Amino acid sequence: MGRGKIEIKRIENATNRQVTYSKRRSGIMKKARELTVLCDAQVAIIMFSSTGKYHEFCSTGTDIKGIFDRYQQAIGTSLWIEQYENMQRTLNHLKDINRNLRTEIRMGEDLDALEFEELRDLEQNVDAALKEVRQRKYHVITTQTETYKKKVRPFLNNHYNLFSIN
Repeated sequence: MGRGKIEIKRIENATNRQVTYSKRRSGIMKKARELTVLCDAQVAIIMFSSTGKYHEFCSTGTDIKGIFDRYQQAIGTSLWIEQYENMQRTLNHLKDINRNLRTEIRMGEDLDALEFEELRDLEQNVDAALKEVRQRKYHVITTQTETYKKKVRPFLNNHYNLFSIN
């Protein structure tokens, strides 16, 4: 009895999808090992599952970086230069944001020039921001306290049960 053909599309059932991924991952790793041994080929495979798990295979005697370097030579481009330039653009953008924020902070030092109404508005904004921060803080503390109480409750019950036995 032979295998039936399947339609190549996303498997909707998460369990079946995971089982298929695991089996096919094993199969592709086996084929990569066979190709390395039989044909003396340098093979590298990197896979990330839908859950974020990382799987890799690299031929013996080589490493992933070496494979990437050979790939870059073969296609005549550098994967790292583009990444470096992207990081430089991000760095420059963040420096601009930092510079603007520092300027805004320095503006706060020059309050003498503000009128009474502007100062009152500024005070109200600061009070509102402070109130919001306190509310968040109290919410986090309350949530953590409740969580810890739930965790401690079984231990207290066991403790009382041990003392009531004696």
